[in-house]
Amino acid sequence: MAKKWVYLFTEGNANMRELLGGKGANLAEMTNIGLPVPQGFTITTEACTQYYEDGREINDEIMGQIKEYIAKLEEITGKKFGDKENPLLVSVRSGARASMPGMMDTILNLGLNEDVVAVLSEKSNNPRWAWDSYRRFIQMYSDVVMEVSKSEFEKLIDAKKAERGVKQDVELNAEDLHDLAEQFKAKYKEALGEDFPTDPKDQLYGAIKAVFRSWDNPRANVYRRDNDIPYSWGTAVNVQSMAFGNMGDDCGTGVAFTRDPATGAKGLFGEFLTNAQGEDVVAGVRTPMKITEMAEKFPQAFEDFKRVCKTLEEHYRDMQDMEFTVEHGKLYMLQTRNGKRTAQAALKIACDLVDEGMRTEEEAVAMIDPRNLDTLLHPQFDQKALKANTPLGKGLGASPGAACGKVVFTAEDAEEWHARGEKVVLVRLETSPEDITGMKSSEGILTVRGGMTSHAAVVARGMGECCVSGCGDIVMDEANKQFTLHGKTFHEGDFISIDGTTGNIYEGVIPTVDATIAGEFGRIMSWADKYRKMEVRTNADTPRDAAKARELGAQGIGLCRTEHMFFDPERIEAFREMICSDTVEEREAALEKIEPYQQGDFKALFESMEGDPVTIRFLDPPLHEFVPTTEEEIKKLADAKGKTVQQIKDIISGLHEFNPMMGHRGCRLTVTYPEIAVMQTQAVIRAAIEVKKEHPDWNAFVPEIMIPLVGEVKELKYVKNFVVETADAEIKAAGVDLKYEVGTMIEIPRAALTADEIAKEADFFCFGTNDLTQMTFGFSRDDAGKFLNAYYDAKIYEQDPFAKLDQKGVGKLMKMAIELGKPVNPALHCGICGEHGGDPSSVEFCHDIGLDYVSCSPFRVPVARLAAAQANIRNPRK
Repeated sequence: MAKKWVYLFTEGNANMRELLGGKGANLAEMTNIGLPVPQGFTITTEACTQYYEDGREINDEIMGQIKEYIAKLEEITGKKFGDKENPLLVSVRSGARASMPGMMDTILNLGLNEDVVAVLSEKSNNPRWAWDSYRRFIQMYSDVVMEVSKSEFEKLIDAKKAERGVKQDVELNAEDLHDLAEQFKAKYKEALGEDFPTDPKDQLYGAIKAVFRSWDNPRANVYRRDNDIPYSWGTAVNVQSMAFGNMGDDCGTGVAFTRDPATGAKGLFGEFLTNAQGEDVVAGVRTPMKITEMAEKFPQAFEDFKRVCKTLEEHYRDMQDMEFTVEHGKLYMLQTRNGKRTAQAALKIACDLVDEGMRTEEEAVAMIDPRNLDTLLHPQFDQKALKANTPLGKGLGASPGAACGKVVFTAEDAEEWHARGEKVVLVRLETSPEDITGMKSSEGILTVRGGMTSHAAVVARGMGECCVSGCGDIVMDEANKQFTLHGKTFHEGDFISIDGTTGNIYEGVIPTVDATIAGEFGRIMSWADKYRKMEVRTNADTPRDAAKARELGAQGIGLCRTEHMFFDPERIEAFREMICSDTVEEREAALEKIEPYQQGDFKALFESMEGDPVTIRFLDPPLHEFVPTTEEEIKKLADAKGKTVQQIKDIISGLHEFNPMMGHRGCRLTVTYPEIAVMQTQAVIRAAIEVKKEHPDWNAFVPEIMIPLVGEVKELKYVKNFVVETADAEIKAAGVDLKYEVGTMIEIPRAALTADEIAKEADFFCFGTNDLTQMTFGFSRDDAGKFLNAYYDAKIYEQDPFAKLDQKGVGKLMKMAIELGKPVNPALHCGICGEHGGDPSSVEFCHDIGLDYVSCSPFRVPVARLAAAQANIRNPRK
């Protein structure tokens, strides 16, 4: 039995998402529940994978099935490709199993040629529509299949409108469009040296290959990397008979949501254009009408549409994002999917669906993308400063948040300026998928054209980035990198502030304040806490960070990097004196100056966590990071130590290392200079004793001392002896009852491999996955950026291993360490404190291998809480 590569819409359903992609599965599902869907077929995601395996060719077996299904579609519709009586026209759309808005390419009106246009003109008595469809098809096919830039064609359209003295495409007549189609074909031949294809089947095969190819285009690869979509999934291709929204004023096209994707409010939200095709709404080329205005234009179709919306939302039990066309007053559904939404909307919709009895609490928790919570925690404008400023203009508030930065006009400039540390706002006529990396590099996005469902709006909402779209008052001059808004001209590099909630645009800099969280956030988080099993701690070095993390739900500190405390001016001087000392006594004298500061720091951290665990990592970086660099600082240090400037310079150059990452750092410093660990232990224990006396009710209070970079159990034992000896002496002298723990970071592969030995000496393991990733891969995080892009392009890696935990390699070492360590020391508790602790897919892995907690930066604490709950809902712990 030959493998099935192609399915009619009537042969699939919503559960076949992996095979048919999201779009194909939903078209099949809508067909099954009796909605008005123009019929068609789906070529599977497996066919896409096979296409790449076969060297980017469609093999004979798949091609045979495509031909067979063309014949079936011709039979279903009663139309034929290239027919002189009843020609079949189709759209070709991609559809991966995960929604990738604007990332893949669509072709409409496929099947047109001069003969078919003549037939359609006559049959419909509407030559304008026929030529409009043809010129659109030539433009899309040239751009998507043959990669002739669409701007080439836009220039020809603009020239034609100027020649005719009109502003809108719809004001061009049939003759103008016929002329444009001829100009487009000439441009195609000029660019490619061959005639535009006229055989509809050749057009279709070219389009199918283009969709498969687009799975591997740069912007799809960037989107996949950002959204955890594996390359191996492939995309399906949907071939669907056309419904026409551009046949006249009783036709139209629209995009709508069953709830507001920005706020979550229940009720139809969307946009509609008469006498247009779907791409016009999504691309934001014309500014559309509100969906409610459709009731006046097409009362019957609007009533039908409202019924369809209710059916779909109740069927999928989620907010739906739908595309539809009205052809001569009749409604056709072109797609539905669970709608992209802002974080605020996601929380409101999830809570409302629970209140409406459509979802359980667990389902509501599982519905929300944890990464989106980041956006709730992003700054808003300071209200006082905002009141003092008058908006210069207003667009549509397409993606909430506040952004302030220097104006740039191209995605490339946004990337370049961002790389040198500038904050920028990207200002464009309209964005397209090519702009995605520039959009990521910007604080916010401002567009002249486009509605709430345009590319800029959808992508910005997905990224959690502030966006104002459709500010038609802007007069753009891209060539000279400037624009004018209500008499004020902005040049490249001028400051601008935009409010993605209200759509307001301000001149200059408006200060921002941290977001405040209330309402549905609290409800969802309380459900998340109810269903998760892992604790969530934070990485914090200051009381301010710790307080913020606690406010966001942190249950302790999983990593306090003590070296960050040494850089205050009065401390760094004493620490530099310690580095340049010749004897133990000199070093101890210098460290004695630092101890009271460290003690104060630790006490403040303990108090900010109110008795919850605090893990303090002892000094980790190599000493050369602390030495002076300016002549003035070197002279000051020389005077303090009674040495010459040259002697200090010699000490500094002696600290130079060829590979500092693997050099004299971590526990190696303590092996060489035990007095550092003694001072830090005194500071921790003295602070803990004070806190214990002041808060006798904090029964669970146990400070955790973490020794970094251990690779051999004897190292840990050697350093631990100094810690225990010092701590016990301090506790005895104070006459208090204080428990403390000494554990280690697992960040060297050898530590994971010998975890059974190390566990005998450690009270806890904490996986320092930043260093563990560096050591396992053998490349430095700071240098990897130079070559990782080549690795992504070559499909060697799909993700940055420093952003997403490498579960196969680094993850295997973590799992091994737990499996070796726990049997030896059943009381051993294990956590993670690398950057991966706030990445949802990494959090899920940590849950699955049995970690007790994850620790992440303060603003990612809610993300980790939600991800930990989702992990336990998917894979409950016994």
